[in-house]
Order: sequence, then C-alpha cells, then structure tokens
Amino acid sequence: MQRYYFMVRFVPKEANFALLMGRCISILHGYTCKHHIQGMGVSFPAWSDASIGDRIVFVHTDKQVLSVLRQQAYFMDMQAYGFFNVSQVEIAPRVCEEVRFKRNQGVAKLFAGEARRRLKRLEKRARARGEPFKPDFHERKRDVACFHRVPMASGSSQQDFTIHIQKEQVGKPVEPSFGAYGLATNEKFKGSVPDFSFLME
Repeated sequence: MQRYYFMVRFVPKEANFALLMGRCISILHGYTCKHHIQGMGVSFPAWSDASIGDRIVFVHTDKQVLSVLRQQAYFMDMQAYGFFNVSQVEIAPRVCEEVRFKRNQGVAKLFAGEARRRLKRLEKRARARGEPFKPDFHERKRDVACFHRVPMASGSSQQDFTIHIQKEQVGKPVEPSFGAYGLATNEKFKGSVPDFSFLME
C-alpha cells in the first residue's frame, strides 16, 4: 500500500498547539466531507505525554487528494504570515513503525461536566418512561492511557466541543479506515498511519 503525506509545522514556539491542531483538523474535515473523500488519516510526529506537539501530518493513498488539501487557503495564508511551515507532498516510507491515533470519546466521561450532562440525559429518559431516577454514584476507578484534548468548533451547529485523542502502537499497517476527523475510533475505524516521529530527528 503506497501512501503519501505532507506535514504542517507550527512555527511559533509559545503557540497553543492543541488549538491549532483543532483548526487544521477542521480544515481536513470540511475538505473531506465536501469532496466525499475516504481514507484520510492524521499523524502527530511530535506527540509526547506532555503535549500533542507542534506538527501534524496528513496521510492518504492519493497524492492529488493531498495536494489539493495542502492548497487550502488556511494553510497557505498561515504559511504566508510565517505561522506555519507546510511541506511538499512526499512518499511515505514503506519501512516504518505504524501507529494509530484514535478519537476516544469515552475519556470525556471522566470529567465532571460530561458526567453532569450524562446524568441529566438519564434522568430525562427515566422520567419519560415514568420511572424513578436512581443514579448509581459508586465511583469506578479506571486507568486511562495518555490522551490529549483538542478543541473544535462545529461548522453546522456552531457549537464548541472537544475531541480526545490517544496513540496506540500497531504491529503492521492497517487499511486506511478513519472517521471524518482523520482519526481511528474504538470500534468502527481501525486505520493506522506511519509513525512520523523520525521526522523529528
């Protein structure tokens, strides 16, 4: 499976990288939805436990698809202003570690705000069924692997939301199956991307 990629590096050292990642992923989302493109993945070569890093890589099997994404006004404008460094489209190495960056919305359940929203939904459903609402407040401890939060804004609903991203090592390449944000998920989408951390060397 031949893949291609281009990388966007954020030039400012003190930038809010998660916010910039959200904007880049939003551009990808709009582009792939508008043109009905499947199989577009993202990779984060500077990922660490402390930060999602200062660069994002877009991966696809069609070089032309990536070339058009690369030319989106946001990327070109941010490069012209000196905020981004956008690479050319290159051939992805065939001999490379594989990783999976997945969107794990289950992580959101660990936060108090999300827990309150879930309780309100459950209470509303119980009342609609005419049942008493008896929430289970037993605290269940769960070990959660490292994740990063990326703020997003919905173009259709104008609502802000957060996606939670985790990284997994993968033994061998998995067919490019990704959601609309270029990420794998816990169940439906299992695609992998090259581990581009070698670009940091």
